Amino acid sequence: MTDAAELRRRTREFLAAHPPAGTERLDFLRARFDAGLAWVHFPEGLGGLGLPRSLQAVVDAELEAAGAPDNDPRRIGIGLGMAAPTILQYGTEEQKRRFLRPLWTGEEVWCQLFSEPGAGSDLAALGTRAVREGEDWVVDGQKVWTSSAHLARWAILIARTDPDVPKHRGITYFVCDMTDPGVEVRPLRQITGEAEFNEVFLTGVRIPDAHRLGEVGDGWRVAQTTLNNERVAIGGMRLPREGGMIGPVSKTWRDRPELRTHDLHQRLLKLWVDAEVARLTGERLRQQLVAGQPGPEGAGMKLAFARLNQEISGLEVELRGEEGLLYDDWTMRRPELVDFTGRDAGYRYLRSKGNSIEGGTSEVLLNIVAERVLGLPAEPRTDKDVAWKDLAR
Repeated sequence: MTDAAELRRRTREFLAAHPPAGTERLDFLRARFDAGLAWVHFPEGLGGLGLPRSLQAVVDAELEAAGAPDNDPRRIGIGLGMAAPTILQYGTEEQKRRFLRPLWTGEEVWCQLFSEPGAGSDLAALGTRAVREGEDWVVDGQKVWTSSAHLARWAILIARTDPDVPKHRGITYFVCDMTDPGVEVRPLRQITGEAEFNEVFLTGVRIPDAHRLGEVGDGWRVAQTTLNNERVAIGGMRLPREGGMIGPVSKTWRDRPELRTHDLHQRLLKLWVDAEVARLTGERLRQQLVAGQPGPEGAGMKLAFARLNQEISGLEVELRGEEGLLYDDWTMRRPELVDFTGRDAGYRYLRSKGNSIEGGTSEVLLNIVAERVLGLPAEPRTDKDVAWKDLAR
């Protein structure tokens, strides 16, 4: 079945059998997954039908028109955008069947244990150790800037399993149980007053070898799948025209003519065009994904996302004048999601400062675009053939 009309018919039959108004939300989502209508490009039995990714829009349109519940994708974005494609590509059949369904329905939240205090931009320098003991791996170390760790049931984790080889080669990729007694999650309070990020301490955490993704020592290659998908998930999300940060400032401009100046008008016009170009480029990138896995092009989208958010939010604060300096709530909270458009201008301005750090710093992404997209010479590296244990730290 590859025809949009046939998929539309199938979706309508599903809705007739599971009317949204009379079906419990979780029951509806589980049934949708089992019917292959969760992500149609996934294999049959894993929430999909083995169809082109582009046909997902057919399903989504029918479900939206029927008032069907969604899986709250902003709350479970790490699972959907990063863990799921990695598990699909590198997981065993048992791992796929265990993790993908509750991940997609939102019953199990995921987080990402990658960055460390001494290995942020240089992720391959990570020092968290995993040592084999029988059928388990014992993990010790610290991770940082972990979104949703305070909510997560599972984590995707990279750890060093061989310190005697160069840093990129001695890493292995695992699925970590966040309920293990050796996992400690501490909040990191941000400039917004909230603590959506966390630092995570791992002390004697036992991970079964059955929860390893990919081969031992091949974790860097597995992690590239996660990172490439992460950049697309952050920078290439599907938006309508004037979706995202450009929407609130455009609305303010239309509703508040007394705030307008010629200079602000010129800046808004430029940013509006830039936002629309980024939106359409993201659409093209998603169409390219139909043919395969995301590549380094996602780094360019993530770069544009960070720059635009920061420039647009700065313009909005200036446009609003004294109002732009107000802030709705400094209460220490641990939110479940980041809401750029549902909060005030002050929140958008402060929160967007993190966009050039999270999901890969802009400096690292510039290198990726230069070397892997444009084909420019790589920066000189003195640590390429040096064992990790011998690196200066």
